Amino acid sequence: MATFQMHQTVGAIVREHPALSRLFEQAQVDYCCGGKKTLAAACQHQGIDPQQFLTQLEAAVNLAEPEADVLNLSLSQLADRIEQTHHVYLRTELPRLEGLTAKVARVHGDKDLRLPQVRDIFLALSQELTTHLLKEEQILFPLIRQLETSDARPVFHCGSLANPVGRMEFEHEEAGIALAQLRQLTDDFTPPDWACNTYRAMLDGLFQFEQDMHQHIHKENNVLFPAAISLEQQKS
Repeated sequence: MATFQMHQTVGAIVREHPALSRLFEQAQVDYCCGGKKTLAAACQHQGIDPQQFLTQLEAAVNLAEPEADVLNLSLSQLADRIEQTHHVYLRTELPRLEGLTAKVARVHGDKDLRLPQVRDIFLALSQELTTHLLKEEQILFPLIRQLETSDARPVFHCGSLANPVGRMEFEHEEAGIALAQLRQLTDDFTPPDWACNTYRAMLDGLFQFEQDMHQHIHKENNVLFPAAISLEQQKS
C-alpha cells in the first residue's frame, strides 16, 4: 500500500497518483499552482488536519480509478496530449462561458451585485488564457520538442527553457488567483434558490472549467516543465 510523508510536495503526490486530485479538489488544497508546497504546509494553509488528510489519501490511493499515466509519455507526447485535450477544451469553452457570464450578469445583476464581477473576472481571464495558449503552442512547446529530439542542448533564443517556463508558471499563478475569486464570488459555485437554468448552467460550466484548469496546470507545472528543465540540464 502506498504511503505518503508530510514533507512530500502535493504536486509530486498528484503526479504519481492522478486520481487523488479528487480529494485535493474536495479539500480545496491547491495541487497545481501550489504544487511545490509540502503536504503539511498546504493543509495548514487551508486549515485542515494534515494527519487526517494524509490518512484519507492513503486510504483512497488503492481505490483510485485507473487514469492515463502521463509519466509514461515522452515530453513531446505530453505536450501533444495537453494541446489536444486541455487547449481544445478551452477554445470551445471560453467563448461559451463568456456568453453565459455576460447574460447572467445582465439579467440577474440587480439581485446579486457580485455577478458583474464574475463576468468581468472571467472575461479578463479568458483573454489572458487565449494569449497564454498561443505562447505555449508557438514558443514553449516547440522548444521542448526540439530539445527532446536533439542529441545536444540546442541554442535557444530565450537562453534557457527556465525563462519561458518561469513566465508560464507566473501566468498560471495569476489564473489560479482568478479561479479562486470566481469560486468565492459564486459561493463555491452554489446556485441560489431563485437561479434560472442559465444561471445554473453558468455555475456548472465554471466548476468544470476550474477542474480542467487544475488538471491542465498540474500537468505542466508538476510534470512537463520540471522534466523539460531536467533534460535541458542533462544535455548541457
